[in-house]
Amino acid sequence: MAVTEQNPAQDRGPLFDAEEERIARRKKTEAIARWVIPLVVMAIAIYAWHRVVVVNEIPHYVLPGPGLVLETLWTDREILFPALLVTLRITFLALLIAIVGGVGLAILFAQSKFAEMSFSPFAVILQVTPIVSIAPLIFIYIESRLVGLLLCAWIVAFFPVLANTTLGLKSADHNLRDLFRIYRASRWQRLIHLQLPSALPYFLGGLKIAGGLALIGAVVAEYVAGSGGLASGLAFRILEAGYRLNIPRMFAALILIAVTGVVIYAATSLISHLALRKWHESALKRE
Repeated sequence: MAVTEQNPAQDRGPLFDAEEERIARRKKTEAIARWVIPLVVMAIAIYAWHRVVVVNEIPHYVLPGPGLVLETLWTDREILFPALLVTLRITFLALLIAIVGGVGLAILFAQSKFAEMSFSPFAVILQVTPIVSIAPLIFIYIESRLVGLLLCAWIVAFFPVLANTTLGLKSADHNLRDLFRIYRASRWQRLIHLQLPSALPYFLGGLKIAGGLALIGAVVAEYVAGSGGLASGLAFRILEAGYRLNIPRMFAALILIAVTGVVIYAATSLISHLALRKWHESALKRE
């Protein structure tokens, strides 16, 4: 009786390929599901909203359907989109000032213990005090409406940048600190070549939080300011629509604010991914 010898490598080969194929199929499914599932759930939620309005015959001045809200978004575009541009301008200017101020103050705190002990209590007080209670005082003492709006949005946005960047600057590897000290590196060289690269992931984490907070601060400040005119933001348009019981316009403005927040978060997440994907553990892909 002839005995056929089998190569063990040939036995393992198909199983290994099948396992790789299964992993590749699972990754492909996850990549598709990451985009499809949120869109499907969102579509179901919008359809449920539509059915609730139709089945219960809810009048549009109580709860407008999604179709009417989209129609209002288009018919009132000459009112809503200029207001969106005003809110965006305040948001991005406040975020820019928050980045400059937060990073600058964090570097100062990392370089000087006395500066940190002197100024950190003010930063904490500004952060823990609700902006709604501070904003009326700001608009009393500051005549310029734009400066008042920027200051309100900046107060909300700058603390995450300050706190995260300070933590990152202090988290540099102590062995590397000792190495820089042994080679007699200057304080400036240690900051540029060691502390700032170590703080980058922390700063980007703070930036993702600060982006959304800058938008919230801008909207809250516009609510408190409550003044109309050509340079009115979305918050004033919501107030105005509320006074007129124009509920569809209120929903349309809210949708613009929500979409703006999502876009800001997506943009800051993309910046973080591009900056960290090649070297930081949080963004490296594992097999």
